[in-house]
Amino acid sequence: MLAAMPDSAPSPVSAGGASPRAGGDACPGTLRLHRADDGALARVRIPGGVLDPDRADALLVAAERFGDGELHLTSRGNVQLRGLGTECGGGLAGLLTDAGLLPSAAHERARNIVASPLAGLDGSPSLAGWLAELDRLVCGSPAAAALSGRFLFALDAGGGDVDALGADVTLIARGPDALLRIGAGDEVFRVPADAAPRAALRAAEAFLRAAHRRAAAHGTAAAPGSGAPQDSGASQDSGSRASGSPASAASQESGSPVSAPQVSAAWRVRDLPDDVRTELVRSIGATAGPAVRLPRPRPREAAVPAPGPVGATAAVSVGVPLGRLTPAQWRLLTETARRYGGELRLTPWRGIVVPGPFPRQDAAEALRALAGAGLITTADSPWTGVGACIGHPGCAKSLADVRAEAGAVVSGEGSAAAAAGRSAAAAAGRSAAGAGAGAAVGRPGRLPVYWSGCERRCGHPHGEWIDVVATPDGHRISHVRGERREPTTTVRNDDPARLAAAVAEARAL
Repeated sequence: MLAAMPDSAPSPVSAGGASPRAGGDACPGTLRLHRADDGALARVRIPGGVLDPDRADALLVAAERFGDGELHLTSRGNVQLRGLGTECGGGLAGLLTDAGLLPSAAHERARNIVASPLAGLDGSPSLAGWLAELDRLVCGSPAAAALSGRFLFALDAGGGDVDALGADVTLIARGPDALLRIGAGDEVFRVPADAAPRAALRAAEAFLRAAHRRAAAHGTAAAPGSGAPQDSGASQDSGSRASGSPASAASQESGSPVSAPQVSAAWRVRDLPDDVRTELVRSIGATAGPAVRLPRPRPREAAVPAPGPVGATAAVSVGVPLGRLTPAQWRLLTETARRYGGELRLTPWRGIVVPGPFPRQDAAEALRALAGAGLITTADSPWTGVGACIGHPGCAKSLADVRAEAGAVVSGEGSAAAAAGRSAAAAAGRSAAGAGAGAAVGRPGRLPVYWSGCERRCGHPHGEWIDVVATPDGHRISHVRGERREPTTTVRNDDPARLAAAVAEARAL
């Protein structure tokens, strides 16, 4: 039942212009799994990162029944399950469908929506209405099923946190209206707030049509029988959804076409050539409201949820070391959500916000319990902003056990942990709240730092970060700014002290 697939393509860091995509979109989902050295991998889309406790319970059941028991957070607020058996496809799809986590088999990889995790909790407007409506419209649009697994919608409450992520279509709350941004451009369009989700969907459909025309004009092969994507029209209002039943899942795994074919090698707005992208923005602007100049925030300037209490009693926020949650940690978070606000919000920065309200003393007690479980509950934790891909031995392409390396550097133990085979999770458990440890990676609050086991750099942050990549010649350290990579430093693999110092130096800039 495993739908074998090629590894995901690397994220190019180039000087600009179009990024040609060779082959089809290889992003995994819940119906199309990825084969890794530690078993199959499924990616469950969680629109806006919002989960109620029952659905959180279902994810844990899936992880323990079919996988290795752990839940991995992604840079889009989704959840990955690893170590899955090769015959789990139908059972996994059935469990997720019953829990409401797979509402449309045709759209399961297109439901990529991030939302400001503190919306409605810190004085900013709630985005719940936009989120529910956009997900409904996407799942009701036959054309939207052709969006790649990398295409991203963002809903920003006005603070710039997810606007800074460089989504393909961004809605920004602004008074009684919304601002619509296409790609990373500085021009936004004012639209009525109640029409914002529909405007976002139509922008995505316009992207698909532009990408298809570009592919057709240049002879790029499209899937057999595919035509140019049409505007969703009445299907948006009907809310019709493709079947999400286990039978539908099985048919997709066996090769029967459940979802619309990918019609272009352009997966994201930034993949379009400059002239096509400019015309796309112009055409969308012609049907939207007035244009306004609003430069996209830089990621380091955006206010993201800090670990600790949110306001006095509104919520608590925690970070997850390396985005990896044990069953015990997930259960504790779910129980906390069930006791108070009834919701978990997974963030694009691999953290979790638990809305309240919390009585003041209860918030402090909840944070103490979460810290005791190994989660990050203070902004000065050495783990703040530190991430890594799965690395060796889970990934055959990785040249290093980067999670153990990151854990060793954060905890100040050099490379001994990696040599001894100690897991990064164990390192995280001891140092997530530890004072003084981790000075080697630089002061928390600086740029994120991300360890990758190979040039593919899977799961890296968005925007701006310190990139640490294992290569045959050593660890390459560079400062990534959007699509550009600054001059690099390479440190030999046998010099962990120099590696830690070089990372700290780069992060302090």
